[in-house]
Amino acid sequence: MSNRRILVLSLIILTVVGFVALLWGGLAGKEPLTSRSGAARVNHLAPDFTLPLFSGDNFTLSNLEGKPVVINFWASWCPPCRTEAPALEKVWQLYKDKDVIFIGVDVQDNESDAQTFITEFGITYPNGPDAGSKISIDYGVAGLPVTFFTNREGRITNRWVGAISEGLLIANIEEILQ
Repeated sequence: MSNRRILVLSLIILTVVGFVALLWGGLAGKEPLTSRSGAARVNHLAPDFTLPLFSGDNFTLSNLEGKPVVINFWASWCPPCRTEAPALEKVWQLYKDKDVIFIGVDVQDNESDAQTFITEFGITYPNGPDAGSKISIDYGVAGLPVTFFTNREGRITNRWVGAISEGLLIANIEEILQ
């Protein structure tokens, strides 16, 4: 093999190795966008919203001054939302008489599928559709499900991205009850 071919082959190999190293370096340690869903809202006042409920009533967050609130963004087509639905209902039943409010915000769904989901899981806390995704945008929701916890002052103390467990719900609710 000639010196020229060896030089060209070496340059090609160095270029490929350099490109792979840059690509790996750029991707290493990156977290998915959905894991940052709502992160910028933590330790800030929860954006106020009015949600038309599937029951026909309206829910306005600012009307709950002094009450801790659990806000869950979900959709009927979301597999992790199906996983967490029983835990949300169970914990709602444990805390509804302790002044804790749960609200479900249905995202990018159709009403029929959402109603079927609510019936299937026996969900009794208020739920409504986020028409136009305005509430989701205000909360920085980039993936589902996401659950926000607001304290009595209306400040978001924490949020959980993905299906939330009964234990995590209870731990966060105990924190916002203090």
